Amino acid sequence: MIRPFFLGLLVAATLLVSPLCRGALAAEEEAKVIDGIAAIVNGEVITYSQVRGVSAPRERLLRSQFTGDELAKQIKEARDLALKDLIDRQLIVQAFRKEKYELPGYFVEQRVQDIIREDFGGDRNTFIKTLQAQNYSLSEFKKMEMDKIIVQAMRGKNVKPVTMISPTKINEYYAKHKAEFTSKEQVKLRLIMIPTHAAEGNAAAQKAIAEEILGKLADGAPFDRMAQMYSEDSTRDLGGDWGWVERKTLAGPLEKVAFNLPTGRVSHVIELGPNYYILKVEEKRGGDTPSLAKMRPEIEKKLMQEESQRQQELWLAGLRQKAYIRTF
Repeated sequence: MIRPFFLGLLVAATLLVSPLCRGALAAEEEAKVIDGIAAIVNGEVITYSQVRGVSAPRERLLRSQFTGDELAKQIKEARDLALKDLIDRQLIVQAFRKEKYELPGYFVEQRVQDIIREDFGGDRNTFIKTLQAQNYSLSEFKKMEMDKIIVQAMRGKNVKPVTMISPTKINEYYAKHKAEFTSKEQVKLRLIMIPTHAAEGNAAAQKAIAEEILGKLADGAPFDRMAQMYSEDSTRDLGGDWGWVERKTLAGPLEKVAFNLPTGRVSHVIELGPNYYILKVEEKRGGDTPSLAKMRPEIEKKLMQEESQRQQELWLAGLRQKAYIRTF
């Protein structure tokens, strides 16, 4: 008999479980690998094929991003996480049985019908053929869906919803992460570069040229035109236009001048290494930090999620502590 107070949780769980899309039934890339035992949880076996089935979507993404030893490392981490997830699921399902809860068959049947309707356009034959192509029997698929419903329901019963975070915690989080909320500071920069030619003994003459250019700019000469005529920087043909520049893009001395220069102003001649530089800041943006009042909803939501995750981990830790778990 179904425990009445638990029935509502099961109903809610069926609504919360995400629909299974065709992507979740993607081909197992290592179907030819001999299967084996990945873990034993209180006498129940988790196989390597189950682990690969969970990690397969992540692995496909990794294969497009990495190769060689790094790919092998990333795949191992993905499978380790998948195994941990499967162990936790098994513990939750076992706890469900231990509490003598039951899940009526029509819950799962309804779930399967929803999947056929939503993901296969109501075509049951296509659904069955897809399962067969992925080496799933209908009964195996139904068990997977039943376990999902059970896990969701048990989490709802054992992890209390977090509905409020203390103002003190919100204030502390804001103070600690204030730099993260600050938008990136940028300047729209133009630059003229004149080599010093110091090795040839021409540094004084080159600086005189730079000072002459600075004088023309002070008299109203267009910066972009001066850059096109005199600059030996790679942006010469663009009138010395570097576009929007963030901090840590320029060498330290140039960055200091650029980010302290008022909008529309031209710098003095800056000597740095083998070159003289003249900078102009056309616009500035960023560097603003949203107020605590503006950030409060986002911070509160994040802290609520973290607290919910913490409570779930405590519950799972308790299940693990009482269980016999062996991995291979």
